[in-house]
Amino acid sequence: MAFPKTLLAASSLALALLAAVRPAFAGATHYPLTIRNCGLDVTFQKAPERAVGLGQNSAEILLLLGLEDRMVATAFWPSKVLPELAEANAKVKLLTVEFPTFESILAESPDFVAAALPTLLGPDSKVAKREDFERVGVPAYLSPSTCLAKREGTDAYGARDQLWNMADLYEEIDELARIFDVQDRGRALISDFKSREDALRASSPPDGGKKLSYLFWFSSPSPAADAYLGGKNGASGFIADILGGTNAIQAEAEWPALGWESIIAAAPDVIVVADLDRNRWALDKPAAKIEFLSTDPATSQMAAVRNKAIVVMDGQAMNPTVRTIYGAEQVAEQLKALGLRK
Repeated sequence: MAFPKTLLAASSLALALLAAVRPAFAGATHYPLTIRNCGLDVTFQKAPERAVGLGQNSAEILLLLGLEDRMVATAFWPSKVLPELAEANAKVKLLTVEFPTFESILAESPDFVAAALPTLLGPDSKVAKREDFERVGVPAYLSPSTCLAKREGTDAYGARDQLWNMADLYEEIDELARIFDVQDRGRALISDFKSREDALRASSPPDGGKKLSYLFWFSSPSPAADAYLGGKNGASGFIADILGGTNAIQAEAEWPALGWESIIAAAPDVIVVADLDRNRWALDKPAAKIEFLSTDPATSQMAAVRNKAIVVMDGQAMNPTVRTIYGAEQVAEQLKALGLRK
């Protein structure tokens, strides 16, 4: 994944902000600390020293908070780590880029597990349920952004009836910072993200301008299979909103899978294809997606394809994560190059 210079500069600024913060900025955590997380109370007797980042977002937040020396392992990485975090991440053991086993996590003797997705920590998890960690005395925390109710007809990720926004992410950063007693770093990171969101909204098209509709295509197992798309109210919908547009897909499911007849009927102005570093499905890579769009007899007639209004975005940004702002910045930069944004 090649990140635009503006993203790298903004990320460098975030790290500089963290380094510049003085310890007197926020009060210290008083233990035992109890946090209400996804409807459950999680108690910490002291700051964790052997944390596991279970999922890319959880791992990257811990790294952005400068906690690599208190991390013993990470797992489940759809994309490569942010470039500015590569050196810190190299100090932490990688269990697997896919789903780890519960046993492999316990082998690292963790005293805390932060999970990014319900498929990593939840009632239908492929890894472990929260009670599994409770049984061995390990506090477990699930990203507030992914605490979704499962509805009939939706997958393991559930559905949203309201548009996701950065408030959930800020809650997660703040809570993790308090758990580790590094509140000042958390506040600095939140401040940086807020500034970047404000900058994107300020440069959106004026009210009188055309509202672009966006299709966010994560991946497909094969060209003949349904496409997994960013749902109406998830991080993809937030990116469309922050850029002054709308999500062409109106399903409330977090990751609806639709056939191409339905997708073509949605008539998006812009197609955003995910760049994934994993090699699980045939259409994980953006080049494969773009080739399909350009050569298939039906999709090649879509207005967005004929107008070459196809942009590439880090796939992890389609999840409600720290990457979402980076993804919005990526799309904004490419839209400017296409003449679709000032």
